[in-house]
Amino acid sequence: MKILLTGSKGQLGREIQIAGINAGLDIISMDLPEIDITDDRKLDMIFSELKPSIVINAAAYTAVDLAEKQKNICYAVNANGPANLTQLCGKNNARLIHISTDYVFDGKNNTPYRENDPVSPVNVYGHSKAEGEKAVLEGPGQHIIIRTSWLYGRYGNNFVKTMLRLGQEKKSIGVVNDQYGCPTCAYDLAEVIIFIVKCFLEGKSNNSDIYHYCGKGVATWYEFAVSIFQIVADLGLSNVPSVMPITTSQFPTAAKRPLYTVLDCFEIKKNFGVEPKPWKQSLKKTIQQIVDSQGRNF
Repeated sequence: MKILLTGSKGQLGREIQIAGINAGLDIISMDLPEIDITDDRKLDMIFSELKPSIVINAAAYTAVDLAEKQKNICYAVNANGPANLTQLCGKNNARLIHISTDYVFDGKNNTPYRENDPVSPVNVYGHSKAEGEKAVLEGPGQHIIIRTSWLYGRYGNNFVKTMLRLGQEKKSIGVVNDQYGCPTCAYDLAEVIIFIVKCFLEGKSNNSDIYHYCGKGVATWYEFAVSIFQIVADLGLSNVPSVMPITTSQFPTAAKRPLYTVLDCFEIKKNFGVEPKPWKQSLKKTIQQIVDSQGRNF
């Protein structure tokens, strides 16, 4: 059975490849320009040639602020792309695992969001991802949607790497302290995705549903940043800045952010036995990996 991964060059895609290798799976990894999920004709040709049994869609437009200006591109990738994949998976009897986001919610809850809570995004990025979910849910065939949050890792651009870079440049950093979420290590999520793939391959699961997976524990961006620099200090690195808490109103951005997007991960634990890993534990491992591979060149 062939497994096709889209978005293989992204921070999650790269970790999925590593997790797949560690699990002994042969994954066909593709990204632009060889595959474009917005081009249904070329996708059809790829499906006809490869005949995948499982498709993992890690391709996404994730520039939240830039999406406010590049709405058409954002929707093409995050909404039309999953719609194309869903239709072709249905046509070719393939299962789809699609990755989505906590930003489909408006952040007005004060308790963790469940999978069946109504979506109500507050920015273009969130709207595009919600439309992508809708296309998958209403499309043919078997599928799983995994929502995650505050993704970081050793590859690509993310909050952890931004903080490490700013820590080398500044003596003091202001970080928002009134937005709450669950930091999630990209490799932890990749391992979960590969575990679900193996469940499919071994015939242990055939369900189609939405699941949440994120790091265990809640933080604000400020608390996340403080933890990053505590680990940096423990590693004996220099130029550890002071971190100052600020409000969302003190840090205006092009895209509005939801204030609370904590995800409840009960369903994935109940159906697959997956237990989220503590985010601080995974953060320490990730920063050590970044330091080992990059030194202090953040």
